[in-house]
Amino acid sequence: MPCYRCGARQTDPVRGASPWKRGVRHEAQVLVCPDCQRVHDLDLDTCASCGSVALICRLGEVECRSCGAVRLARSNDPLVPAGRPDPAGRPGASGQTNSPGLAAEVEAALNRVLGRS
Repeated sequence: MPCYRCGARQTDPVRGASPWKRGVRHEAQVLVCPDCQRVHDLDLDTCASCGSVALICRLGEVECRSCGAVRLARSNDPLVPAGRPDPAGRPGASGQTNSPGLAAEVEAALNRVLGRS
């Protein structure tokens, strides 16, 4: 996956941690190359709870790596701290999902990937 800003491709890293950083932009996981990280306005999504840009997007959820808040991707819901219900009474990241069809979608995706019928 290339850098979302400049299109540079990641090369095989030397030993140690990668200088590339992950972020979330418009509800999608992106990579940021070391050169673009020096730019102060990366236009990345931020956490509604703490303002951090240390977000990751996986399996339809966006999680803040700073405070642990989680929300469904592709929604306008504010991030909810992990393990706590939000004020509207919807479950947070305590093992329950906000979408009743999520389990069926995950099962269908696994069946496609694993070649099950």
